[in-house]
Amino acid sequence: MKYLLIICLVFFIVTCTDDKIKPVVDNSEIKGSIPSHESWNSKITFTSEGKIKAVLYSEYLKKYDEERISLLEKIKIDFYNADQVRKSELTANQGKVDDATQDMYAMDNVIASNDSGTVLRTEELKWRNSDQKIVTDKFVKIISPNEIIEGYGFESDQHLNHYVIFNVTYSSSPKKEN
Repeated sequence: MKYLLIICLVFFIVTCTDDKIKPVVDNSEIKGSIPSHESWNSKITFTSEGKIKAVLYSEYLKKYDEERISLLEKIKIDFYNADQVRKSELTANQGKVDDATQDMYAMDNVIASNDSGTVLRTEELKWRNSDQKIVTDKFVKIISPNEIIEGYGFESDQHLNHYVIFNVTYSSSPKKEN
């Protein structure tokens, strides 16, 4: 009985040490980087000198600190003028924000529209934070109350008030009713 008590005491002391058993982690299935942050239903506000320039909404956001990028899904951006009035919006299925420059890339079913009725459709574009311009070298289609234009390559202010299509492939004016 004395030996059984000693064996139980030794077993108890050995099992109660501070050393924790670390589980074996198999990293062989992980491909690429792991995001440092994830969030759902995110809102990012872009400001300059205390004034709101744009507000970005995203259903899902993955932020990678080492790469300094954020990947977005199901995005909507509201653009504001100097008086902080919402003047245009952009929607897309996917997006990416360069966290160093705050430039934003929109991809997959990109639609930009302004409060004057002008609508831009494309598959990819970039919003440059430095000059608040929208640019792409992809196919674009612009529908406004005065014209329909299609082509490749595009640059505009973020409110779609002054735009240029570099290689026009189609242009027409809507029929006016008498």
